[in-house]
Amino acid sequence: MMHMTFYWSKEVTLLVESWQTTTWTSYAFTLVACFLASAFYQFMEDRRVRLKLASSAEAAAKPPSDADAAASEAPLETPFLRSKVTASAGGKRWTAARVGGGVLFGVNAAIGYLLMLAVMSFNGGVFLSVVCGLGVGYLVFRSGSDDAVTTVRAVADNPCACA
Repeated sequence: MMHMTFYWSKEVTLLVESWQTTTWTSYAFTLVACFLASAFYQFMEDRRVRLKLASSAEAAAKPPSDADAAASEAPLETPFLRSKVTASAGGKRWTAARVGGGVLFGVNAAIGYLLMLAVMSFNGGVFLSVVCGLGVGYLVFRSGSDDAVTTVRAVADNPCACA
């Protein structure tokens, strides 16, 4: 039977039928796994955003090519599309940073959705474990005082684990 309200029990089925806890030891290992997965989610989010910032800093440092210069001089009727039009005028660039960012985003989205499904087990311990893991992961990986981390916080502070 699936619970539709929060309950407090050592017996929980998490994500798949074979991941069932019946003892306090297995329940504790499950909570530790949820905590570590949540902290890892924050770590991966930090890596993804730092990669994006580093690749955008490299792109800004490069001199514009002839195609980029011609595209930036072309008049546009819709100012909201300016960045998309000028970016596509030079052709799509499948750089390693762009592919890596896409892969990191996919991995991070998968982890976020798995965490969401774990919380949807409605077990109070799993919920607290995931929330505490996200909080500790944010504290350790994403709340530093250096300039890059400050920029990362400004760009991607989203409390949703599956965003």
